[in-house]
Amino acid sequence: AGGLFIAPLASKGKDFKFPIAVDILWIALLIVGGGGLIGLWLGALGKLPDNLWYWLGSEGREYIELGRLWDIGLVIGLVLWFSIVFFTVKKAEKVTPPLQMMIWAAFAIAILYIAGMLPIHKIIPNFTIDDYFRWWVVHLWVENTFELFAAGTLAFLTVALGLVSARFATVMMLFEAFLIVAAGTIGTGHHYFWMGENEFWIAWGGVLSSLEPLPLVILMIEATKEYLNIKSRGEVFPFRMAFLWLAGSAFLNWLGAGFYGMLINLPIVNYFEHGTYFGMAHGHVALLGAFGYISIAFLYFIVRANALAKGLQWDEKISNIGFWLTTIGIFLFAIPVLIIGEKQMEWAFNYGYWVARTREVLESLGFWMWVRIIPDALIVAGAVVILVDLVYKLYLSKKAT
Repeated sequence: AGGLFIAPLASKGKDFKFPIAVDILWIALLIVGGGGLIGLWLGALGKLPDNLWYWLGSEGREYIELGRLWDIGLVIGLVLWFSIVFFTVKKAEKVTPPLQMMIWAAFAIAILYIAGMLPIHKIIPNFTIDDYFRWWVVHLWVENTFELFAAGTLAFLTVALGLVSARFATVMMLFEAFLIVAAGTIGTGHHYFWMGENEFWIAWGGVLSSLEPLPLVILMIEATKEYLNIKSRGEVFPFRMAFLWLAGSAFLNWLGAGFYGMLINLPIVNYFEHGTYFGMAHGHVALLGAFGYISIAFLYFIVRANALAKGLQWDEKISNIGFWLTTIGIFLFAIPVLIIGEKQMEWAFNYGYWVARTREVLESLGFWMWVRIIPDALIVAGAVVILVDLVYKLYLSKKAT
């Protein structure tokens, strides 16, 4: 959605030549998303015939279990999305480095997912080869191509908001791109403990994979300085909520992908921690930071721009509540999850890795799983508040007097 918004914004309001393509993309999203979920559910219940399980149900591969027919639909949708972004951005008077980054990242997002579908008609029989390409999707597709797109959008937005210079944003974005492509690609090696790959890549992957969020944090530190300068001069910054979500994105990206990632990625501990609840803290916080908060920042940027253009009233009390409910919730979420991970690591050290993932160990930690209800409820409440706030601001706001 961010790409579909930035593309016409960058091209000075010149929309895609075939707007019906956006409607087709939306319908495809509903079909693939809904069909995939229903297929996984029916497959898990054993309601699908054997000859349809692979195509409509579950491939049985962790994290990319989507049925192959839905995989194909997803790739078609991604190619359509890339085409819309590419041909719209091409109309811009000047395709800046952040826009170039977004175009190349969008192309990679559309194409790299195919690596996890080879060969199309079946799963690769050799586990080591199949798992190698599976991590192309789980790590390279998510943590490389999406991170590159996030870097481009963050650079574009901070410049558009007037918080950093185009030159500084470009330098930080290229630094981020270097770390993502170099450190991030080699960083895939920290997943290789269990698939028969060379230990050389495990060592380098564990050390380098946590460096990726660093430039985005530097970019947001510079943007925060400018924001504070604007406040100190007594000026009103109209896109405060968008900035707040961007700042939260950079911090949670560093915390989840960087700090929590380093907890589990280093080779000496990776052996005992891989697949434990430590990974849940790393993955969930990083996902919200790298992608979730940026998406919400886009939404507030769009809604605020709409309010300014139409002269609508604007109040941020409810917006602040939504932000802090979500942010406090995700911080508290990490506490019980990390405690469970620490207990699992203790069992792995003392009795063997396999013991840490047994039902008996997890059931003994049931108290901390129930504690998760509190932060989970805060996050859900925050999401509801944000949804209500955005709908009200977009459709129900009155004219400013």
